[in-house]
Amino acid sequence: MELYLIFYALAGFLMKLSDDFSDVKINKFLAVTTGLLCVLCISYLAVSSSDAACIFIGVLIGNLLAFKVDTLNHILSIIILSTILFIFGIPSIGIITLIICTAAAFIDEIGHDNDWIAEKSSFMETFFEYRFTLKIAVLVFSVLGFLQIFLPLSYINGLQYFQPQTIIYFILFDVFYEVAGSKFDSIYKGLNSIFRVLRKVD
Repeated sequence: MELYLIFYALAGFLMKLSDDFSDVKINKFLAVTTGLLCVLCISYLAVSSSDAACIFIGVLIGNLLAFKVDTLNHILSIIILSTILFIFGIPSIGIITLIICTAAAFIDEIGHDNDWIAEKSSFMETFFEYRFTLKIAVLVFSVLGFLQIFLPLSYINGLQYFQPQTIIYFILFDVFYEVAGSKFDSIYKGLNSIFRVLRKVD
C-alpha cells in the first residue's frame, strides 16, 4: 500500500512537470526526462494492480482518441508503457470497466481547455479543468468494490469493481499533479540553477 501511495503521487507530480516543461518552457530534454520517470511509475502500477491498469490504459486510449498525444514526451511515454506492458503483462481487467474509464478520459480531454465550453458554463469549465469525469468513474467503481465487501453484488461479466482505496490513490495522483503545477516556476528555476552550477564545474 505504501508503494502505491508513493508511485501514484510521483506519477501525478512527474506527469504535470513533463506537460509544463513541454508546453510552457518548450524544454524537450526536461519534458522527456520527467515523462520517462512518470511512465516508469505508471508501468509499475499497471503491471502490479488491475485497478491501475484499467485506469491508466483507459487514460492512454482516451488521450489517443482525443488526439492529445501530440508531443515527443507523450509519444515516447506511450511507446515505453506499451512495451513494458507487452513484456511483463497486465493483470486481468474488466472490458466494460475499461471502456467506461476510456470514455471518461476521452470526455475529460475533449472538455479540457475547450473555449466553447468555457463560454457556455463556468461550472463545466471548472469540471473539465480538473477532469472530474474520470474521477467520478473511479469513485463509482471504488464504491462498488467497497459495497461488495458487505453485500453479495451480482457478478456481471466484464465489469470490474475497484478496491475501495483506489479512489484515494487516484485523488493522491491528482493532488500531486496540481501541486506540481502550482510549484512549477520554482521547480524550473531550481533545475536551471543546478544546471548552471554543473556547467561551471565542467
